[in-house]
Amino acid sequence: MHYEKRIVLTALVAVALVALTALLLAFAGEFSAKVRWTVVFVIVLATVVAGYNLYEQLVFPLRTLSNIITALREEDYSLRARYASREGAFGEVMLEVNALADLMESRKLEAVEAAALLRSVLARIDAAIFAFDAEERLQLVNPAGERLLGTPHERLLGETAARLGLRELLDDDAPTTIDRAGGRWDVRRTSFRERGVPHRLLVLADITRALREEETEAWRRIVRVLGHELNNSLAPIKSIAVSLEQLVSRDELPDDWRDDLASGMRVIGSRTEALTRFTRAYAQLARLPEPRRGNVRVDELVQRVAALERRVPISLHGAEAHVHADEDQLEQLLINLVKNAAEAARERVNVRWSVNGDGLTLTVEDDGPGVSGTANLFVPFFTTKPAGTGVGLFLSRQIAEAHGGSLTLANRADTQGAIATLRLPT
Repeated sequence: MHYEKRIVLTALVAVALVALTALLLAFAGEFSAKVRWTVVFVIVLATVVAGYNLYEQLVFPLRTLSNIITALREEDYSLRARYASREGAFGEVMLEVNALADLMESRKLEAVEAAALLRSVLARIDAAIFAFDAEERLQLVNPAGERLLGTPHERLLGETAARLGLRELLDDDAPTTIDRAGGRWDVRRTSFRERGVPHRLLVLADITRALREEETEAWRRIVRVLGHELNNSLAPIKSIAVSLEQLVSRDELPDDWRDDLASGMRVIGSRTEALTRFTRAYAQLARLPEPRRGNVRVDELVQRVAALERRVPISLHGAEAHVHADEDQLEQLLINLVKNAAEAARERVNVRWSVNGDGLTLTVEDDGPGVSGTANLFVPFFTTKPAGTGVGLFLSRQIAEAHGGSLTLANRADTQGAIATLRLPT
């Protein structure tokens, strides 16, 4: 039996008991038949009217509440309940329903605004964005993705990744860069859930322009550095050559002309040798050979490198350790690190190494002023030294990465100075 019928039936039972009592009193007393039947008619009429009114008073608010909840379920927030107040239990229910409607309306408005913002952002992002459902069917694509595939989104949505030529990019072991549509694209992928269903997000960013800009800037730095170094060497060579030419063209040579000639030639030779070393360093930077790996005793190598530095004391901290590496390249890397630390140190340089489960970790610490411009330290041709070439650190990182390791340089956290950290697999 329905809830409202049970309430009405219960009320009618109570009314029936009252009516029965009245009937018993009417028939038990000394009343005429007309009076008795009049009492019966009035009681029946009052019971019917009372039952109908009770039913309407009970059902109407419940139906109103049902209509409001149905509207909320259908995302129609225009309806509100009347008689909402704190003065009665039913009024409190209506008040809470109205509050729920206001909350859901504001949440829907926020969701609509957030979706509009998301669409606006996606429309202005240069990266191509694709969202696939669990069946690898396309659910979302931005204008950049449409341009990449050359197809409007109306024809793309619902297509499988295989049909779109993007299936291989969804795998976790897929390449991180691809060549497509005449450019180089960076590939990023991730997973997310919508309504409990797993989805895949694929982002393709065109890095062709950035690579070209970096390449152009690198060439500009090369030209600037080469031009600077060539001018620094060729200008004094030219000046000395002109002076020596004027000297030997005199009719009467001075007594010390041989000494002047020898001194000038020495300067020319010195500058030529320095220029040769400089160009050799750049040539080495351009063609780093593949490592010729072998068993290397790290402790012996560090001791040999430390013996080359005489400007400041070098403290060594570590036990016997072995790595599978190119000994010559690793030695060149350590020479660069120790040399830089010695040039910056005030009192001493500490070299520490240890082997753990991840491989070899070697640090070179100095107590100097620290490093500035850490973002550019490993940029080719960037240097903070007046006579530096900006090649050493970049070459050292190339050696570390060629061995499957890494090289970082940062300021020390515990005290003043810098620390270079080399990590290599054993």
